[in-house]
Amino acid sequence: MGHEVKENKTMPRGRAKYFKLSIMFLLLNIDNVVVPVRGFSLRSCRISYSTAICAKSRPSLKAVPKDIPPTVTGLDLSLNKITKIQGSDFKNLPLLTQLEIDRNMISQIDTGAFANLISLKNLNLNNNKLHELRADLFDGLGNLTELRIRSNGIKVVASTSFKSLTSLKLLDISFNRLNHLTNVHAIIQHLPNLKDLSIYGNGFTTFNSWELTNSSLGLTSLDVSQNPFGVFNITTDIFPDLTRFNIGGFHSKQHMKWEVRNTTFPSQVSTLDISGIELAFGHMKTFLESVNSSLISMRMNSMKYNLTALINVSCTIPTMSTLQLRRNKLHFIRSNLFKLSINVTELDLAESRIKNIHDEAFASMQGLKILTLSRNSLHSVPPATKYIPTLEELDLSKNNITTLGCQDFANMTKLKHLRLFNNFISALNDCVFKDLIQLQVLKLQGNHICKFGGAFKKPNLPNLTQLRLNGNGLTTIQSEAFNGLQSLQMLSLHENKIKNLEDGCFIGLTDLTDLQLQSNNINQSVIRQEVFNHLTNLRRLDLRTNHIRYNYSSAMPNPPFSKLSHLQILAIPGQHRRGKSLLPSNLLQGLTNLLVFNTRNTQLLSLSKDMFNHTPQLQILDISSNDIVDLSPELFFPIQNLKSLYISRISLRSLDFLKDAGLTKLESMQARKNAFSVLSEDEMDPLKALVYLDLLGNSFTCDCDNAWFINWTENSNKTQVFDAYNFECNYPPDLKGMKLLDFDIRFCKVSTDFICFVSTTCMVLLFMVVSFTYHFLRWQLTYAYYYFLALLFDSKNQNKQAANLYDAFISYNTHDEPWVIQELLPKLEGEQGWRLCLHHRDFEPGKPIIENITDAIYASRKTICVTVEDTSRVSGAPERSRWPAFVSSMSGRTC
Repeated sequence: MGHEVKENKTMPRGRAKYFKLSIMFLLLNIDNVVVPVRGFSLRSCRISYSTAICAKSRPSLKAVPKDIPPTVTGLDLSLNKITKIQGSDFKNLPLLTQLEIDRNMISQIDTGAFANLISLKNLNLNNNKLHELRADLFDGLGNLTELRIRSNGIKVVASTSFKSLTSLKLLDISFNRLNHLTNVHAIIQHLPNLKDLSIYGNGFTTFNSWELTNSSLGLTSLDVSQNPFGVFNITTDIFPDLTRFNIGGFHSKQHMKWEVRNTTFPSQVSTLDISGIELAFGHMKTFLESVNSSLISMRMNSMKYNLTALINVSCTIPTMSTLQLRRNKLHFIRSNLFKLSINVTELDLAESRIKNIHDEAFASMQGLKILTLSRNSLHSVPPATKYIPTLEELDLSKNNITTLGCQDFANMTKLKHLRLFNNFISALNDCVFKDLIQLQVLKLQGNHICKFGGAFKKPNLPNLTQLRLNGNGLTTIQSEAFNGLQSLQMLSLHENKIKNLEDGCFIGLTDLTDLQLQSNNINQSVIRQEVFNHLTNLRRLDLRTNHIRYNYSSAMPNPPFSKLSHLQILAIPGQHRRGKSLLPSNLLQGLTNLLVFNTRNTQLLSLSKDMFNHTPQLQILDISSNDIVDLSPELFFPIQNLKSLYISRISLRSLDFLKDAGLTKLESMQARKNAFSVLSEDEMDPLKALVYLDLLGNSFTCDCDNAWFINWTENSNKTQVFDAYNFECNYPPDLKGMKLLDFDIRFCKVSTDFICFVSTTCMVLLFMVVSFTYHFLRWQLTYAYYYFLALLFDSKNQNKQAANLYDAFISYNTHDEPWVIQELLPKLEGEQGWRLCLHHRDFEPGKPIIENITDAIYASRKTICVTVEDTSRVSGAPERSRWPAFVSSMSGRTC
């Protein structure tokens, strides 16, 4: 237990001895004072941040698991094959606030199945087979605020199905087969707080307001898109608070008949989506004019007819600022297409097959801030963008742009975000970004850039914080290549072909916090101190999937990261160099604030015990997929703050290092596919904070050596042992393939508590018996002992005829000695001639009195016992009379 009891020198020896014994017995009976690490395992799920995750279980679940802890607040059962929700499935989950049961095969839900989910806020039943919603289906869900029940094939809805959902605010019942609005009426009549209703894709052919409701609804968002409406009829103001309305998304051969007699609808709508709608232009114009005072955002994607006229009508609305026109097959943007769009600040023209844009196409949009031209067929930056002085975001990604000219971004002094990724740009001129003084984000990934010259050397981009150059063809980063990017915080250079980093290539990047260099051709000779010295504020450095390999573990003269004192994440996993490798013992020197170190899959043979001497703050360590075999406890002494440890696939033969590693703050450990087969209490007990343990793929021994681990996994409740029910036995051979948790450990169990109880009870009883015997029967036991010796002596000497030395042995009390000397002795020796044995005369000096008595008895023919009948005359007479009684017992004769 780690406690020592010091002997008090002033305490008597006997008392000190009993004090130590008392402490020993006390410690034996307080086995619950130091709380051990406790574990548990779920058969098909895992717990993460109070959420039970059972999604995509292997094998797929066919019913709701019964072993979900009652303390979880979230439960994800999606992507399984559950067919039925039973009444008792959720009865022990009162704290559950989110339940995901989407993408299963549920066709039946028992009445009262949700009755105990009093805390539930979100319920997702999408993509199941609930063709019918029966009466009182959602009883108990009075606190539910969001319900998603999309894509179930629902045809029938009972009138009381939703009556308990009085707090519901969002309902998505889209892509079902409701077919008629009366089914929707049966739903929403019980939902007084409903704000967001989605009923798209339900096969509605008519929309008559009186079929939905006769009173005003509190809806703020309504999505009725992808329904083949032939008639849309609103006669009363049933949507006075509606701000978001989507009616598009369905292509029909016939125009919809628009009969909205209530002139106030949709007077409050701010976001309107009429994408793909087939509506006569006159009706459309009337409709748009009715939202004249509130509309802010308009979506007209995939329109077939009258697009120009609709743009002109919508753009006359003074409040409209956002216009989305995706998938409209525009090909060429004429100069007059947006001539009335003077109030538009955000324009989205993505996926519209645009090849050319007139230079003055956006001339009228003097307030335009965001322009999206992605996924088109542009071969260069359209000159039209130069005439938008207010532009802040420009998206030209996924086009066919091959070159960038010095005038392409001229006058764009307010531009903050520029997206040019996934084009065919091969080089950058020095002058290309000269006017972008406010640019903050530049995305150039996925091009064919092999060199960028001095594009980033001059201070043309003083406010740039994010630069993405990944996925290009860069091979060398020259010295001072980014010297002009004084504000840069994130630089992405991964997935290039970089094999050379010149000294000082990152000079000027004093604010850089994130550098991504993974998936290049960098080797260990490139990782030099001179390369990284200037990145004094770097927080994350990713060097994974390169060609870095060291063949020595001794200290290197100039550790490459010694100046990166603020670095928190260092990743060097997955190196491609062949052969085994090592790491220099001082590779991490200077990284005093490192939190995460990843060296997975680098073919490491070992780690120096001094590896982490310079990283006292390390919290996450991943050394999986190496050839380390054994780990030393000393390796972990400097990193006592470690919280997550990944040691999978390193051929570990045991976890003995955990006994002395001192990892009391470790919360998560993954040790998959190693070579150990037994886990002991001594290994796991030091891990006081462990909450998650992953041991998949290990070959366990099914015998009593694993009894503690099996019991700990099944019955404790602190540490989650992931997927323990699928652990398999590999030894002994006759149990190979059996599930570890199916091994019967009952005959292995030895109850320490029971043993302590029995031992203590026996000792107490023994003490009582000994005390009683000593107090009341000690002389009787003494007599019995010597009587037994007498019988034994007789049996051994019964055939011997040795002559007796005395005629009689006289046994008397000291009080009677005068009578014996003065009267008895003269009578028997003087007159009768007997030879008597008297103790004061004939006993051998120095021999114990008991032995003298015994010898005298067996050397005499007779024994004479002198007793006093009246003992009251002698004080203490009973005590003094014991010797004659003793002699009588020893002689086996009556005195």
